Amino acid sequence: MLKDAGHQITLASPRGGQPPLDPKSDEAASQTDATRRFKGDADAQAQLASTKPLESVRPSDFDALFYPGGHGPLWDLAEDPKSKALIEQTLADGKPVALVCHAPAVLKNVTAQDGVPLVAGKSVTGFTNEEEEAVGLTKVVPFLLEDVLKQLGAKFSKAEPFKPHVVREGLLITGQNPPSSEPAAEALLEALAKEPAGVDS
Repeated sequence: MLKDAGHQITLASPRGGQPPLDPKSDEAASQTDATRRFKGDADAQAQLASTKPLESVRPSDFDALFYPGGHGPLWDLAEDPKSKALIEQTLADGKPVALVCHAPAVLKNVTAQDGVPLVAGKSVTGFTNEEEEAVGLTKVVPFLLEDVLKQLGAKFSKAEPFKPHVVREGLLITGQNPPSSEPAAEALLEALAKEPAGVDS
């Protein structure tokens, strides 16, 4: 969607190269027209196989950040100081950041300019406890995303399990689950077009 709108996409991951794939995300039930299109795009697959190392990404080179989901961010990006600094600088520069499904986990250690948790007092969403229970991974994940966001002081909202739900507050855009990916991308496109930023769900 972002590419179709004329934006240049750069893929990055903690170590660079081919990032590990969340097996749950690759199951047939998780596929959408968009994911099938991505898998069938040779150029996109080549770019995925050679992502840039996160440490080489400079916020000044980009207009926005988009963090896709999958369970992986709970283990790596949530604790990655490079990701933390990247998000903090991007927002400080007045640029939007969008995160979907489990990706809001990367906000766990991100702080606002006054040092308080970035999500404190902000309306956000993400993969819910009920959804984690539905996929059978409540006892596997290192933390429950909904619980952590609430503990950080976020105003957490949610729709029914696996129904699209996107929240936009200022430059921060969060999507609840995989079906929220495309609406979140649409919200990011609106932010890039300098649309007024309110709170939508």
